[in-house]
Order: sequence, then C-alpha cells, then structure tokens
Amino acid sequence: MANKNSKGLGRGIDAIFKDFESPDLSLSNVEELPLKDIRPNPYQPRKTFDEEALEELAASIKNTGVFQPIIVRQSVSGYEIITGERRFRASKMAGKETIPAIIRTFDDPAMMEIAVLENLQREDLTPLDEAQAYDTLIKKLKLTQAEVSKRLGKSRPYIANYLRLLTLPPEVKKLLNTNKLSMGQARTLLSLKDKKKINAVAKKTVADGLTVRQLERLINQMNAGEARPQHTEKKKSPYLRASENQLAGRFGTKVNIAQTQRGKGKIEIDFTDNSDLTRILELLDVDLN
Repeated sequence: MANKNSKGLGRGIDAIFKDFESPDLSLSNVEELPLKDIRPNPYQPRKTFDEEALEELAASIKNTGVFQPIIVRQSVSGYEIITGERRFRASKMAGKETIPAIIRTFDDPAMMEIAVLENLQREDLTPLDEAQAYDTLIKKLKLTQAEVSKRLGKSRPYIANYLRLLTLPPEVKKLLNTNKLSMGQARTLLSLKDKKKINAVAKKTVADGLTVRQLERLINQMNAGEARPQHTEKKKSPYLRASENQLAGRFGTKVNIAQTQRGKGKIEIDFTDNSDLTRILELLDVDLN
C-alpha cells in the first residue's frame, strides 16, 4: 500500500526513473548477481528495519523467489544498492546466494536522492528515519529547508518540525523509534523550556499514558512556573501567556512577549547558535539569500 504522502514524492521518483521502462531495462537485462558482492546504499537514511516483516518477506522469497529485481550500480568492488535493500536483506535471510538485479549508472547525488525519496514513500518509516532523510538531503546535497520542501512538495514548517526531532536526547529518540512516544508527543516535548527535563517528562508521559493534550498542559504549567515574573514585573495576561506557549511550540525554543502600558510590546525568541537561528528564520519564511 502506498504512503498517503507518496503522491507528491512519486513524481520525484518517476522523474529519476523515467527511463526505467525503456527497452534497455527489459527483463532480458536482468542479471543474477551474487549477494556477497552487493552492499547497501551508502546514503540509505533508514536505520531500522522491521525484523518480523523481513522474516515474512524472507519466507516468501524462499518459496517463490524474488519477482522484482533490485537496482544496483557498479562500484570499485562489487555493487551498491540503489533500490531494493529489503529484498536484498530478506534474500540473505532466506539463504539465497544470488538475486535478480538491474545494473544502472548513477552518481552520488542521484543515489542519495533516490534512497531518500524511495524511503519516504514507505509506511513503516519511523519519524526519526524521515527526519534523517531530510537532514541527509540538506547536508549532503547542500540544500536549504526551503529547497527540500519545494522538492518534496512539503511545507517548510513540516520539514522543520521533523528536523527538530534530531535534537531530542538519545533516550527519548529510542522511545520514539519503538513507538512508545508518538510524533505529536515528541514535538510537544521539544517545547519544554528546560531541555534537561525532557528525559524525565518523556518517561512520565509513557508511564502515565499521557495524551498529547495532557502533555501540552503539563509542559505549559512547567514553562509558566519557570518563567514566573519577579514581583517588580507586571503580571502577564492569560492571552500573552498563551501566545508565548503557542510560539514556543512553533519555534521549539523559549519565547517572551513583553507589553508596555501604552499597548506596544516586543517578542523575544531565544536561539542557541547560528544554525538554530537559521532554522527559526526559515520558519518565519525569511529569505537569507
């Protein structure tokens, strides 16, 4: 079954593989390559594979073989997978020695983009795998978040929200990868002002079975407590407090709104370094070029 987001991504895949239906890629060009000579795509963003699903695929391959050839490119020693790593892994599990493959010529940028686009169409891709895929495109292909969003048909906030997941502590990433935390819960945790408390709040979320809304209320209370004004400071209205919390959730950092007696005011958005500032500016749709 295709991923619900695969329609826009599929056009990218089709553009890259537009010549796959040409005569030179007919079944007569399929070769049986030794599994021992094949290596995974070095730019594969997927870090986790469902072992149960692989075992089911391996059982099918053991009985009926591989119907759809994998696609590889020749490397200095052997071959590198362009698409079909699950079939490759399952074939090894099934005890196969060879696998049907089509050999193509692709440079490193194309290899990377194909790996990312193919994986983004899979339903079982974890949020962290998806985040890593976007990060790979940005760092390896030197793209901006805006360029990635345009290329994949996603909004810039969508890309930015996934990239923020990569800043979570390792323990929280593990909870997210094992589906003990949802994407919504993980995003909400990032709005916690005291980042040192994220681990503890994540554990409480799992232990108490907190919903996203319950977690939001808890974090809003914690953030409000830490940002409690001094006695000399005028108490902020519920509207300003709510606005601060909404903006903090949007930008993933502390936000302070100050208002004078004449109704004027200012908004302060914290950032940790230049990279964090660039992330915030992109969320604000500020073109730095």
